Amino acid sequence: MTFYDRSDELESLQTAFSAPGHAFYVVYGRRRVGKTALLKEFCVDRPHLYYLSAQEAEHRQREKFVEQVADSFDDRVPQIDGWDDAFDYLSDKLTVEDRIVVIDEFPYLIEENDSLPSYIQAFVDEQLRDTDSMLVLCGSSVSTMESEVLGHESPLYGRRTGQIDLQPFSFQEARAVISYDIADAIRSYSVTGGTPMYLTLFDYGQSLAKNIQTHVLSPTAILYNEPEFLLRTELRSPARYLSILEAVALGHTTPNEISGATGIDSGPLSKYLQTLRQLRLLDRSVPVTASGKKSKRSRYRVADEFLRFWFRYVEPNRSSIEEAPSVVFDGTIEPDLPMHVATTFEDICEEAVWELIRRGNLAPYSDVGRWWYGEEEIDIVGLAPTDDRILLAECKWTSDPIDHGLAADLRAKADSVRWGPNDRTEQFTLFSKSGFVDGLADDLDDNWSLFDLDDLNQII
Repeated sequence: MTFYDRSDELESLQTAFSAPGHAFYVVYGRRRVGKTALLKEFCVDRPHLYYLSAQEAEHRQREKFVEQVADSFDDRVPQIDGWDDAFDYLSDKLTVEDRIVVIDEFPYLIEENDSLPSYIQAFVDEQLRDTDSMLVLCGSSVSTMESEVLGHESPLYGRRTGQIDLQPFSFQEARAVISYDIADAIRSYSVTGGTPMYLTLFDYGQSLAKNIQTHVLSPTAILYNEPEFLLRTELRSPARYLSILEAVALGHTTPNEISGATGIDSGPLSKYLQTLRQLRLLDRSVPVTASGKKSKRSRYRVADEFLRFWFRYVEPNRSSIEEAPSVVFDGTIEPDLPMHVATTFEDICEEAVWELIRRGNLAPYSDVGRWWYGEEEIDIVGLAPTDDRILLAECKWTSDPIDHGLAADLRAKADSVRWGPNDRTEQFTLFSKSGFVDGLADDLDDNWSLFDLDDLNQII
């Protein structure tokens, strides 16, 4: 399989390994995000030892680890009684030859023995430090990695020399994979999101409709049951979490709305929402002008485009999909897809705003995000407090070009955004799937910027 991007992460790992002295890296992130692929790419043509942990008894985990060490150094497998002996054996070998030592799915080891971080602390402090080798702990359970490896209470706290919190691909990064034209690329990204495994499943020589029916709506396809699989690997009783994700995907975004849609009382609901956020399946947001921790105007959204698509279209229509998937696509998904894509388009336009800021094509803004108050909403608002400057932008995924009316509406809504002094500088931006009516650009002043899909393609 082709390895895409991750150049910054690879450079970080390569620099750490090449530098004098030992290195201890922590790599973590959601399942399917490409951690193992990154580490295997890093290890190519470098002396390494790669151990993939499994959910099995501790003694078997330890035996397999020692077998992997012995195999890496072409040695006879010794008799080992405990993890301290296992790391002593590894240390003896590293005195002879430096290695990259990768322990993948480290949380599986902690499940069987929560003292593992202490054993590794002793290994790092007393043995690894005297080598030029590199230890990498990798895991998909973000909460476990953050608490048991990176957290203040962990024996390993302060030992790491670097960490990588691996994120899904942005649209800009995913563009290297998605070979459709810009409009279909945006539609496709709204289905797969930036998870590398999902992106690379699609055959971009086929239509998006064909890919959805083949890889998502087919009961034999990997993605058909993927969200259930992800939740069952993280949670013992995923039913309520599934119902929350479905409610949010269908547009119930405030805690009160989610409670009403799921029947879960607000007390227990807050714990479920917190768990889903820890698993990076839900995002909580507040208006960009509000305080993140204190604001009561929070909204939730499914954190992954594919999961949002699945809970919006697949989960509610399981029975029909089992019988006639093409009918579900033609009658339910395709007519509604523009509404789904519109949210993705807003995120992509926000990416474009940051890129324009980096290039200097837009003035700098320190905070960029959504804004809402009551019934008023603005897709993108940027704040530059030191300059008393504000950016207000709308993103329209519609079949009609943007006209003077929408520009006037955005200018009027600016007065509702209570931020900065009365004489603040206001800049306006419009992103449009279908362009703009003739004469609009000429009728707007220099505080306005207009971008169609061709422009967006050049920016990304």
